[in-house]
Amino acid sequence: MSALVQITIPASVNNNGTMTSGTKNRGLTGWTLGVVFTGFYVLLYWFPETIQWMVTPLEPLSQWMRGSKADHWFLYGTLYTIAVIVMGIRMLKRYRNNRYHQIRTLFLMMAQLFLAYLIPALLVRAETKEFYFSYFWPLKPEYLFPSSIKGLVSNSDALLQFMGFWTLAMTFIATPVLTYFYGKRWYCSWVCGCGGLAETLGDPWRQNSNKSLRAWKIERWMVHGVLVFVTVTTALLWANSVWPGSVFGSWTHDVQRAYGFYIGSLFSGVVGVGFYPLLGSRVWCRFGCPQAAVLGLLQKWFSRFRITTNGGQCISCGNCSTYCEMGIDVRWYAQRGEDIKRASCVCCGVCSSVCPRVVLRLENR
Repeated sequence: MSALVQITIPASVNNNGTMTSGTKNRGLTGWTLGVVFTGFYVLLYWFPETIQWMVTPLEPLSQWMRGSKADHWFLYGTLYTIAVIVMGIRMLKRYRNNRYHQIRTLFLMMAQLFLAYLIPALLVRAETKEFYFSYFWPLKPEYLFPSSIKGLVSNSDALLQFMGFWTLAMTFIATPVLTYFYGKRWYCSWVCGCGGLAETLGDPWRQNSNKSLRAWKIERWMVHGVLVFVTVTTALLWANSVWPGSVFGSWTHDVQRAYGFYIGSLFSGVVGVGFYPLLGSRVWCRFGCPQAAVLGLLQKWFSRFRITTNGGQCISCGNCSTYCEMGIDVRWYAQRGEDIKRASCVCCGVCSSVCPRVVLRLENR
């Protein structure tokens, strides 16, 4: 009887093509795709000349959109956006009877298409600064670096001034206010491009996230360590701009380059996406994203948002824990009737959708 209960999925979720509870999708296909994804990122970052054959066909599109030659980064942005749109359509089909996930997936698709692809391209065509409105500090740390802020705010161009204002407003005003009311979900599950790729392309492997206590301990040290790294880097750059030629100047830019290589390239790209089929879809969000760390601290200690549980209805099927992409043992909370407001929870709501007894609810108290 327990085996039958364990694979119960509500009718609102089309679970075809996704592994059932307690299983891992790390077979030959998973390992092969892991190698392919990782290999592509290695070539993209360090051997872009080897993928020029993929860039050349995009030349007409780049000229039409940006008025400039196509390069490997335009290839990456195009493939990234296609992946979110195509796999987003798959998500819309899978959750065709769940209005919340339908709207959420559409928001993710539109945010990637417009805020992270079309608008930055049009800005390049307008011969102004390329700017991604869906990213800001600390996920896009250079947007708060002294050179960026001074260049945006002090410029006489009204559009550039708006970009500077947007960076500051989203970092210091929107982030705490929206997180207070809606938790991390307003960004991680509705706007962020990294989250958009994880929710769409990474959905078939969401159950591969490690739910062990050891993984949780590693996660806390790593994600907050990256946040400290980017905060110190930003602070050093500002100190060096205020006191040029100070003791900070000799190694500040070395720290900046180290962050860009180890975190911005190796971790967020090669590991963060390349390991989807092996470690689940939110490897970067869970273990490395400084934006997730900031939002998580606000969510845990100051937010009104939480996932409420009705322990009396829980039948311990384990669906909620299995499909949690952030590696949270949701069932542990449900069995005890405890609200879930873990710092790592991105509040995607999938745990609630796959629960056969409606034990879990997303609420803004």
